[in-house]
Amino acid sequence: MKLKVSAAIGGAVGVATAVAAAGVAYERHQVNQDRARIDPRSAADLGALPVDREYVLVTEDRLDLHVEETGPADAPLTVIFVHGFTLNLTSFQYQRAAVTDRFGSAVRMVFYDQRSHGRSARSPSDDCTIAQLGRDLAAVIERAAPSGPIVLVGHSMGGMTLMSLADQFPELFRSNGESPARVKAIVFINTSSGNMRTVTLGLPALMARLRGPVMPVVLRGVVRNAALVEKTRALGKDLAWLITKRLSFASADVDPAVVAFATNMIAATPVDVVAAFYSTLMEHDGNLGLMNLVNVPALVIGATDDALTPLSHAEAIAAALPRAELITVSHAGHLLMLEHPELVNEPLLRMLASVLATVRAPARRALHTRRSARPPQNGTRGTSHRAEP
Repeated sequence: MKLKVSAAIGGAVGVATAVAAAGVAYERHQVNQDRARIDPRSAADLGALPVDREYVLVTEDRLDLHVEETGPADAPLTVIFVHGFTLNLTSFQYQRAAVTDRFGSAVRMVFYDQRSHGRSARSPSDDCTIAQLGRDLAAVIERAAPSGPIVLVGHSMGGMTLMSLADQFPELFRSNGESPARVKAIVFINTSSGNMRTVTLGLPALMARLRGPVMPVVLRGVVRNAALVEKTRALGKDLAWLITKRLSFASADVDPAVVAFATNMIAATPVDVVAAFYSTLMEHDGNLGLMNLVNVPALVIGATDDALTPLSHAEAIAAALPRAELITVSHAGHLLMLEHPELVNEPLLRMLASVLATVRAPARRALHTRRSARPPQNGTRGTSHRAEP
C-alpha cells in the first residue's frame, strides 16, 4: 500500500511538474510572439519627448531631482505631472503630446523624476517616504512655478504625493482673501488614499493574506543581497515582461511596444529602491490631504481591472471630494495612461480647457477695461475691441 501511495504521489508531482513546465513554455512562446509584433517605429517614438528646458533642482535635504519643462515659461497655466512608483517622467508620454497638440503655447508642462527614480539622485532609505515626496513637490512648485495658476496630475504614488502636498501645504489650495488659490484643479490617475495592505494584487485569498507578514521579510533579504537579485532579475526578462503585462495592463491587445517600454522603465528601478518605498506605500493615509481638497475641482480616473490600486480606491477618493468627477475605464489596468491614453487625455484636456477659460477671463476683462478707458485720439470716437482668445 505504501508503495502504491508513494507511486501515486510521485505520479501526481510528475504530472504537476509537467503541467508547470508546459505553462512556462507556453508563456515564453507568448512573450516571444508579443516581442515579434513590436513595431520598431512605435518603439522608437516611446521615450522620445520634446524638451524646452531641463535642469537639476536641489531639495531641502540636498538631493538632486531631474526636471523637464515644455512650453513657454510665461504661459498662462502650468501643469505639473507626478509619476508613479518604479516609473519615471516618461510615463506621461502620451499626455505630454496631447496637451501640446491641443493648447500649444497656452500651457507649460513640468515633469520630474521622483527621488530614487529615473535620472534623479538616489535617496537614503529613511527619506523614501510619501511625506518627503510631498515636500519634494513643493520644492518643484517653488522653483518651476513660484506664481500663477497650477494644475497637478498624479499617477499612483504620484497621486499619493499630491495628497501629501495638500496635507503639508494647504495654502496652495485655498484663497486667502487677497488672492485666489494657486492650484486650480487636480487629477488623480490609478491611485489610492490608503488601505493598501488590503490590496490582493489579484492573488488567491491565502497568498494575499500571507503577503502582509511575508513581504517585509522578503524585502529585507532583497536589500541584503541586492547585487545578486539584480543579476537574477536581468536574466529573467521573460518573467519581468509577464509580470508587467499582468499587473499593469488588462487589454489583450495592448501594444507590445508599450509593454516593452513599461517593462524597461520598471526594470531600471533598483530592487533596493523598491524595498525602500514599500513600507511608506503600505502605511499611506491621504485622507488629511483630501480634506484640504474639498473645494478644488478634481478628476479621478480609475480602472476596473487595476490589480495595484483597485477601482474601489478611486471611488473612495471621489466620494471624499465634493467637486470630483469620477471616470471609470473598463478592461484596463494600472498603467491606464499608457494602455488607453485617449481615455485619460480626453477628460484631462477638457479639464485644462475649463481651467484655461477661468484663468483667461480676468485677463480678458482687464484688457477690455484698459482699451475702453483709452481716450479717443485725433477727434475720433473710442472703439471697443474684442479681447484676444
